[in-house]
Amino acid sequence: MRAAGTSRAEPEETSRFAKTLAVLNWMPQRCRYDPKNPPSFTLGMNILLAFVRLSPRDAVLASRSPTNSGQATTFTVANLYYAQPILNVIAEEFGVSYERASNVAALSQAGYAVGLAFVCPIADMVPRRPFILFLIFMTATVWLGLCVTDNFSVFIALSFICGVGTVTPQIMLPLVGDLAPPHRRASSLSVVVSALALGLMIARVLSGIVANYASWRNIYWLAFAAQYVTLGVLFFTLPDYPAKNKRLKYFPLLWSMVVLVFKEPLLVQACFTGFMLSGAFTSFWTTLTFLLASPPYEYSSLEIGLFAFIGIAVILLAPVWSRLITDRFVQLFSVILGLLIDFIGVVIGTFTGTFTVTGPIIQAVMMDTGANLAHTANRSNVYNLDPKARNRINTAYMVFAFAGQLTGTAVGNRLQLERSL
Repeated sequence: MRAAGTSRAEPEETSRFAKTLAVLNWMPQRCRYDPKNPPSFTLGMNILLAFVRLSPRDAVLASRSPTNSGQATTFTVANLYYAQPILNVIAEEFGVSYERASNVAALSQAGYAVGLAFVCPIADMVPRRPFILFLIFMTATVWLGLCVTDNFSVFIALSFICGVGTVTPQIMLPLVGDLAPPHRRASSLSVVVSALALGLMIARVLSGIVANYASWRNIYWLAFAAQYVTLGVLFFTLPDYPAKNKRLKYFPLLWSMVVLVFKEPLLVQACFTGFMLSGAFTSFWTTLTFLLASPPYEYSSLEIGLFAFIGIAVILLAPVWSRLITDRFVQLFSVILGLLIDFIGVVIGTFTGTFTVTGPIIQAVMMDTGANLAHTANRSNVYNLDPKARNRINTAYMVFAFAGQLTGTAVGNRLQLERSL
């Protein structure tokens, strides 16, 4: 009798558990995956994914293909940059030194690096819709602590956690690579990449303006609301996609990413060029502040900040030239062209930047153009290596690009210091 009773209880408990999961994973009928009629990649979806990623910076993408792609990117990636222009205000609010306040930005970036290496690859083994929604929900909920806490140690700890969850844009890119048709892949990726750049720019400018006229907490409340709006929009619009590697385990997943770097020469080439491009790009923008604040320019902080808007034209036109060049020719041509444009910009800026502001302006435009063109071509190229491993491939590429940013910042600051002595 006991055995019989137990056997009846187990199915009942299993049924309850299944019902609970069904409730948590509920989605509108139009978002459910139908293998006979998979969701098409539209311009609207492309834009939507881009916006989520950029968190103010990906709006440009929303009009391109899967509508969700742009918006998602816009309102998540900006989380990393809101604090940068107001670190001095945060230091005064919490009564800490500027050096300690800088840990807010540093730990946000460190959290992003951790998420990039250990969270993004998971998208290759789980359905991406619930994974993306969970990351946004987790980050937005933790973000509430940043809005209300008065403890600086708690503030920087929460900044790190939010950085880990802000990797949604790096999941959107491989998703766009999966959905976009081959003849439009580069231009579709360029929409998302441009959205990232726009989000970074808008986040910094918006943060500085809000902090100048109101409490710095307002920008955090605004970001909190934007993330939940993004979550709601994606919940009702982001289509479901099946997992690509259901039987793959987590640690073998990470190891396979390392193997890919040593196994695929094309990925090695892309990682190397991505490292160098990111290093040069970050070095320029890091040292530009010192150049413009020194004679003969002596610009104010506001004037230096407005320099970021130079890249708007590049951001808006990037999908166009990706469509005209990268989608039509072999990707290596676009990579070499991007590197050449980047190099010419460096030469012009180096020899003219000390006596005319035209030099830095030309260098900024050309470096933005070259980096966008080459990065988009690299991604479009390496995504063809293994369709089932695109998140791991993107993670490997971004780890090298991130390392290039750190190297460029360190080397640029060191050279600037030696030059000023």
